[in-house]
Amino acid sequence: MSDIASLSLDLDNKWSYLKTHGDPGWRAFPSYLDLVVPRALSLLEELKLTITFFVVGQDAALEKNRRALGTIAAAGHEIGNHSFHHEPWLHLYSERQVEAEIARAEDPIERATGQRPVGFRGPGYSFSPATLRVLARRGYQYDASTFPTFLGPLARAYYFATSRFSREEMDKRRALFGAFRDGLRPLKPYRWRMPAGTLVEVPVTTLPILKVPFHVSYLLYLSAFSPALALLYFRAALRLCRLTGTQPSLLLHPLDFLGCDDTRDLSFFPAMNLPARQKMALVSGVLRLLSGRFRVVTVQQHAREAARASTLPTLELGAQSELAYGFREVPV
Repeated sequence: MSDIASLSLDLDNKWSYLKTHGDPGWRAFPSYLDLVVPRALSLLEELKLTITFFVVGQDAALEKNRRALGTIAAAGHEIGNHSFHHEPWLHLYSERQVEAEIARAEDPIERATGQRPVGFRGPGYSFSPATLRVLARRGYQYDASTFPTFLGPLARAYYFATSRFSREEMDKRRALFGAFRDGLRPLKPYRWRMPAGTLVEVPVTTLPILKVPFHVSYLLYLSAFSPALALLYFRAALRLCRLTGTQPSLLLHPLDFLGCDDTRDLSFFPAMNLPARQKMALVSGVLRLLSGRFRVVTVQQHAREAARASTLPTLELGAQSELAYGFREVPV
C-alpha cells in the first residue's frame, strides 16, 4: 500500500453537541450546517482534497439541512453513516437497537445526498461487537469507529465537569469516549472476520507508540497556547507515522471551522475561545502539511487499499463474542 492518508469530517450538528452536554435546547435541532459546510467545502476545494463526511441521519431527515448536505455530495466527497440519533452510548444498545439505529439513517442520507453509505463511524467513537455484526450483515465495507488512545477517561471527566447531567444521564454516559484499555487497540487497518462476513476497520489514528490524539480539534486546543507548538506536534506525529509505516486517518469536526465569533452556545468545548479566522488558518496549515507528505484519500479508498494488502491482519469475532482486547489473529 502506498503512502496514503485518509481524511474525514464527523458532521456532528449543534443539537448533537448540546444533547451530549445535557442541554435541553437540543430538542429544537439547532443547526450550523449552513455555516460549517460552505467553509469546509471551500477549503477542501482550494486544497484539491476529496474526503469522507460522516452524516447524522436525523440531520438528513430534516428539510432545512438537505441543501447543505446535497452540496457535499455534489462536490464529489464520500458520504458515510454516523448513526441516526448521534448517541455516543450506542455501544450500550442491544443488537436489535443498533440495527434499527443504523438502518434508520440510511434512507434519509441517500435521499439528501444521492449516496448509500458503505462506511460507518460510531458517535463519540462508540464501538461494540453488535455494531460490527450489524454492519457486516448490511453489506458495509468498513467501520471507522475505533480510537486507540489511553486518554478516553480524561476526556469523559472533562465533559462531566462541564455538564448539567443528572445521575441517570451520567450513568448512561458512563463509558463515553471509551476506557483506558482502548489504547491497546491496533493502530493500523485490519479486517474483522465474523459469521456474517468481513469488514475492514480503519482506526482514527493516534500518535504511534504513545497513543495520544493528534486529530485537528486536539491541535486547535494546543494552538490556544501556541500555534507554532501545535504545528510542531503535528509534524512530529506525521514523521512518526512514516517511521512506523502507519497510514494516518485524520479526523475533522465542525467546530474546527467555527469560532467564538460564530456562536457562544458551545463555549464548553475546548478551543471555542478562538475566533474562526484563527482556527481556519491552523486547519489550512495542518491539511497542507498532511497533503504535502501523503496522498490524501477518502476513508472508503483507504479501506479498499488496505483490503488489497496481502499482509492485512485478520481478527476473529465470534457470533456471541463480547469485544475483548486480546484479539485472536487468524490466518488470512
